[in-house]
Amino acid sequence: MAATTPLFVTRLYRASLNELAKSKIDYSELNASCIAIAEDDEAGQDWCEANGYPGYTSYSSLNDLPWRFPIFGDLEKALDKHVAAFCKELGFDLQGKKLKCDSLWINILPEGGMHASHIHPHSVISGTTYVAMPTGTSALKLEDPRLPMMMHAPLRKKTAPQELQSFVYVKPEAGDVLLWESWLRHEVPMNMAEEDRISVSFNYGWA
Repeated sequence: MAATTPLFVTRLYRASLNELAKSKIDYSELNASCIAIAEDDEAGQDWCEANGYPGYTSYSSLNDLPWRFPIFGDLEKALDKHVAAFCKELGFDLQGKKLKCDSLWINILPEGGMHASHIHPHSVISGTTYVAMPTGTSALKLEDPRLPMMMHAPLRKKTAPQELQSFVYVKPEAGDVLLWESWLRHEVPMNMAEEDRISVSFNYGWA
């Protein structure tokens, strides 16, 4: 009898961040902190303007948020637990070590803002926790990593199962955390909501 077997599965981890957090994160406080930091971070504002970034990111200006602000320290500790759970699910042999957060940054996308397709080199696990997701804002768009090698393959039917689609759109809610392997190409399509879309992204490396 014929049979098909799923091979080389790409996994996406999704959970409520506070599910594993010892110190629960108050997302209203985190939201206020993100906005206050963005308003005070002149270096980050200058970088965004110089590089045509539509909104604000602290990626190139602040690399010590968990040290500067206690709520980001608590956030990192909660993320550590989720990343450890995801690594176990992925079957990684970390040889007695742990993945460590080596970068964590704020993203604020206003109406019309977007983040083009990209990957996160030099990392193992990447992800985002969502602080403000107004009604009508953009989902996270994930791309099948095999897409460049498909050559003349036909397009998938719109009715094909999600696991067979070339692109998958995931709509998280505020308080969610999403994790994926850092080689997975992803993007944030244009924010069509009038309110800001606010998130905190991060990378974990294997030292």
